[in-house]
Order: sequence, then C-alpha cells, then structure tokens
Amino acid sequence: MLIVQIIVLALIQGITEFLPISSSGHLLLVPALTGWPDQGLLTDVMVHMGSFLAVVVYFWRDCVKLSTGSIELLRGEVTAWGRLALLILLGTIPAVLFGVFLDKIGFMDAVRQMPQIVAWNAIVFGILLYLCDRYGLSSRRMSDMTWLTALIIGIAQAIAIIPGTSRSGITMTAARALGFERPEAARFAFLLGIPAIAGAGILKLGDAVSSGEAITFGMMLTAILTFFVALGTITVLMKMVRYVSFLPFAIYRVLLGALLLGLIYSGMPLGAVN
Repeated sequence: MLIVQIIVLALIQGITEFLPISSSGHLLLVPALTGWPDQGLLTDVMVHMGSFLAVVVYFWRDCVKLSTGSIELLRGEVTAWGRLALLILLGTIPAVLFGVFLDKIGFMDAVRQMPQIVAWNAIVFGILLYLCDRYGLSSRRMSDMTWLTALIIGIAQAIAIIPGTSRSGITMTAARALGFERPEAARFAFLLGIPAIAGAGILKLGDAVSSGEAITFGMMLTAILTFFVALGTITVLMKMVRYVSFLPFAIYRVLLGALLLGLIYSGMPLGAVN
C-alpha cells in the first residue's frame, strides 16, 4: 500500500470506529474518491486490533477491575465489577446470535452490494441519535445498569452489524434513551464494544488466514497508526460528551448519508461495503 493510503485508512478507522458517525459510510467513500483498490482482509484485521488495543489502554483501570470481578465471580463472590462483567457479557450475546443468523441466511453478502443501505442508515440513525440525546433523561449512571437495560443496549449493538448504523452511535443512542448520562452512555458503549471489536477482529483473521494473506510492513504500520488515532479519538470524545450534545454528530451523519445518496444516484461506483 502507498503511505498515503496507510495514513488515510488509519485515520478513518481510528476516528470513525468510536465517533457515532458510521465507519462503513466513510470506508465507502475512500475507493470512490481515490480509486484505490481494496486494502484486503488482513489489513482490516490489523486496524481492528489497533482499535481494540486503544479501548483497552484508555479504559485499562476498568478492564483490570472487570477482570478482577470476573475472577471473583468464579470464586463465588459477586462484586459490583463482577456484576458489570456479567452485564457486558449479556449485552454481547445479541450481537453474536444476530451476526450468526445474518451470516447463515446470506444477508451480509447481499447487503455488501447495496451501499444505499449505508447511506439511509447514516441518516435515520443520525436523527434517532439526536432525538434520544435531546429528549432522554440524564438520571442514570453505569452503577444503575440492570439486566434489562444491558440487554436492550446489547440488542441495539446487534443492529449495528448492518452497515451504516454505527456500533458506538446506536449503543449510545439506546443508553441515552434509557436515561443514562451522556458520559456514562459513552463509557458503557466503549466497554461493551471491547468483546465486539475483539470478536470481529478474530473472525476477520480467520477469513484472512483462509485466503492465504501474509502480514506486511504496511499492515503493521496501519495498525500502529490506527491505535494512536483511536486513542486520541476516545480521549477527545470522553471529554467532549461532558459538555457537548450529540447534535454535531447527528448533523454530520445526515450530511454524510445525503452525500452518499448523491454519489449513488449520480451513478458513481462506490464498491462493496466492508
């Protein structure tokens, strides 16, 4: 890969994976605007691993406490962090089941050839993000998370498997609709995303190994750059949500969707959805 392609991919993955603005929508624009060929499955694996490590590093204290809580659960002792670990596990199950179901019926193969789905999802879920953030209550913290609220947010995360939805966006939307404070909604969305991002990376790794791809220096560099961009993005977002609503992201999503629709209906080839 060209160095400029490495930088662009790292920026897109590192920023859009965690901001509620749809990474798949931006990835559609790259080949359309640059003419670059697909970067390959193994590159996708590497950037996902960069994103995964960024979340773990930023929330390392929470990760340690969750791990300790999980160990205590195995010993028969239920602590607040052990309970949260169980809630994250519960919230991850819907995405796993829904992903397997969609793969079995061939939905994902079909939807990859329909970039208009990405465009419309960017718009629809952008508007929903604004409405839930604007009119949702701000009375709950993560300590108030229950089995039901974790499951609802997990079901929302499952819907994000459909391209254009945005995993971080829809989980924050669901948390805000359930009355969680904006910083707490973002924090739970990121912690819930740890097993999801790791799982997606492992699945892509299996596909890459099956296709016989080899790790190159360019792939390693892309992963490293993605890590630093993602870490910066998480840091900025977690500070930003304390003072700013999700309205700027909602507006951006609507504009992105409109741009994609304009390109689609003008006849410009956007390629397949990754």
